[in-house]
Amino acid sequence: MRLQKYMAECGVASRRASEQLIAEGRVQVNGEVVSLGVKIDPEVDTVLFDGNPVGLDAKVYVVLNKPRGVITTATDTHDRKTVLDCLEGVEARVYPVGRLDMDVSGMLLLTNDGELANRLSHPRYEVDKVYSAWVKGLVMPDVVKQLEEGVELEDGLTAPAKVSIVKNQSNSTLIHLVIHEGKKHIVKRMCKAVGHPISSLRRVSMGNLSVSNLQPGEWRYLEADEVERLYGMVGLDV
Repeated sequence: MRLQKYMAECGVASRRASEQLIAEGRVQVNGEVVSLGVKIDPEVDTVLFDGNPVGLDAKVYVVLNKPRGVITTATDTHDRKTVLDCLEGVEARVYPVGRLDMDVSGMLLLTNDGELANRLSHPRYEVDKVYSAWVKGLVMPDVVKQLEEGVELEDGLTAPAKVSIVKNQSNSTLIHLVIHEGKKHIVKRMCKAVGHPISSLRRVSMGNLSVSNLQPGEWRYLEADEVERLYGMVGLDV
């Protein structure tokens, strides 16, 4: 098994991120720093990341209703509250799947299942992410059509989205967007590009997961059937 695949399955990081960790010289196999391309036998070889043993822990899946003002990262150098600080009682080392900006709230999945996390984040598998956004100004049907057909950004044309107007209020509009891209600040950039900057943003759901029954800051473990459905969405066998 390739080392980066093993690290992903152990929940260290995604395959791509694990490749970077290996390239940085932070991974050892049987006491020696290794380079990309190494294959291991998990039954025989000992793997260390930053001096800590890497192993196949039991898979853990947690969904969090992330509050605003919380950082989507495992640690923060400025001592700000992170999503892991919200998971009191979760003993396993889990990592967020994708990220929500500090000022964005809503549904966030955290897991140590690196392969699932990698696929859920990859646009190839087209996992729907649903957002609810208050934007400035009154959104007209032509703007909805533009968002649905794709918006030209500095890093290319966005993939087609599904957009609906929920309601207008004063000089603002509540819209729902369904996308499957994971580019940085993608929803904010899309709305700004069509002349309607976002005032507040919340992720409602991802795939079959939502936080409709969770208050901000609350979390729960996924049920077995929820995990099975996520696996099916991205072509993995349970």
